[in-house]
Amino acid sequence: MKRYLIFAATGPLLGGFWLLLTSTITSQYWSHPPNAAEVTKLVTVFVTTLQYSYLFGVLPALMIGAVDDILFHIKRIGPVLRMLMVGAVAFAATELTYGSRGPDSGVFQFIMYGLVGFIPGSVSSWLVHKFAEEVQPARPSWPEQKTADPDRPAA
Repeated sequence: MKRYLIFAATGPLLGGFWLLLTSTITSQYWSHPPNAAEVTKLVTVFVTTLQYSYLFGVLPALMIGAVDDILFHIKRIGPVLRMLMVGAVAFAATELTYGSRGPDSGVFQFIMYGLVGFIPGSVSSWLVHKFAEEVQPARPSWPEQKTADPDRPAA
């Protein structure tokens, strides 16, 4: 449960900010180095639209959290590889959702819109690894057999 809470809390926050930053850069609003007033305007827009980032971003973040949960249960995949795989799935999903729309499609837009998913997916997976993963208890190598008489072995 902690895994999904971390993804739901951090995914829309980071993804919404990166999506706003990407759309600001690709619209060439910052065709020159930004000054303090433009950065303040960006932060103001981010704070005022944060509720919509959570409204529309919680479900995709939970879906990426489910991918992380599935990969967690595959014992051969370590945490670093899992973070990269979750980031790659999130990269592909957001690129297919947001990227290559309109006349401003290209490599730069492909990467920037893909990072909208990669950054929150990887960071959330890392936070889950650091703060929410429980150590799995080791299973015995043979199953315990219960008998009615403790002095007599099981048949």
